[in-house]
Amino acid sequence: MHIAVIGTGYVGLVTGACFAEFGNNVTCVDKDHAKIESLVRGEIPIYEPGLDSIVQKNLKEGRLKFDTDTAGAIDKSLVVFLAVGTPDRGDGVADMTQIEEVAHEIARALNGYKVIVTKSTVPVGAAGRIKAIITENKKSAARFSVAANPEFLREGAAINDFLRPDRVVIGCTDEEAVAILKDLYRPLYLIETPFVITTPESAELIKYASNAFLAAKVSFVNEIANLCDLLGADVRDVAKGMGMDKRIGSKFLHPGPGFGGSCFPKDAKALVALAKDAGYDLKIAGAVLEVNEHQHELSLRRIKQLVPDLKSSTIAVLGLSFKPDTDDIRESPAIRIIRRLREDGANVRAYDPAAMEAARTVLPDIEYCEDEYAAARGSDALVLVTEWNQFRGLDLERLRREMSIANIVDLRNMYEPDRVRGFGFKYVSMGRNRAV
Repeated sequence: MHIAVIGTGYVGLVTGACFAEFGNNVTCVDKDHAKIESLVRGEIPIYEPGLDSIVQKNLKEGRLKFDTDTAGAIDKSLVVFLAVGTPDRGDGVADMTQIEEVAHEIARALNGYKVIVTKSTVPVGAAGRIKAIITENKKSAARFSVAANPEFLREGAAINDFLRPDRVVIGCTDEEAVAILKDLYRPLYLIETPFVITTPESAELIKYASNAFLAAKVSFVNEIANLCDLLGADVRDVAKGMGMDKRIGSKFLHPGPGFGGSCFPKDAKALVALAKDAGYDLKIAGAVLEVNEHQHELSLRRIKQLVPDLKSSTIAVLGLSFKPDTDDIRESPAIRIIRRLREDGANVRAYDPAAMEAARTVLPDIEYCEDEYAAARGSDALVLVTEWNQFRGLDLERLRREMSIANIVDLRNMYEPDRVRGFGFKYVSMGRNRAV
């Protein structure tokens, strides 16, 4: 099958590469000429494990192409995926400008039956809006269908999530279009992937509701961790006991400095705004966002437990991306925490395996180091913010020698408190602070 993917950001690039891996002929389109030129050379602009090999393989075998000609890609494709950005426009509502621009381009290029599919995260009703734009502006009598097919890709695990998903959601009332999309996803039937066939509106809401619910689990366990610190309980045991209940599950019950990234904050805000527009106050989702904002402040307080006067202190920060196995710093708790440290007069030395180049654009006034130990050198405290695997086995003896003052603030609970304290460190973590 010939398909077009409009937009070569995170979602578009993974979608195009994986559909090519399924054996389809895929053209990924973007207006950024420099980006397309680098992709044609097999150079990947994002850090995502496994993506470079899939792109290079399918480029070599001729199933994957990159182009700037949107009309040409639409012309030869049966299915057209929209994977352009829908950023927060500032009031929590998703900005549909790029989606609408693409809808106008499709209307001008429509030359035969097409299935137009939203992969981007869009507000409920977007499929209807796209259909109206194309109907009002198309230059031919060609038929088309519009479907919602939300993505559920975790950064750092996106290839596996696409090739072995928990479910595939198709929102469309046109049986012909549903049959085409099911055929496109046919390789997943071999591994018995569940399919949810529903209306576009329900599919669009499934995406927002899913991300808001996962964000709720994060904020809930963060509040429980904060309570554990006050009551002398251990959040690891509490979360373990909760997670054993199959109705709750153990995933996303790990306390930390708050959630970030391009999805949870944006989608939770969009869901609240969507509900408000419909005349309903979505109290739980609103509280999830409020707790998350407060968690950044509480993370700073934990640092101040060990370094009360941050002015002229040196703080080592390990981890800049919002989660491991990605270079994405959007809404990263690390960025927020570092900005607060700088406002309070601290000098910051930082290291991240993948995100330092991205961080330099927003944090130009901190020192970027070659590794974990260089960051720790001469510091008054080491703060673990992102749970990269290589931070889980630090040489504590060496770390103690490098640091001026032996303080560790573990915002991801990566270490056993007694073991760290056994090396002479003062140690603060999340929900386990019966002793420093």
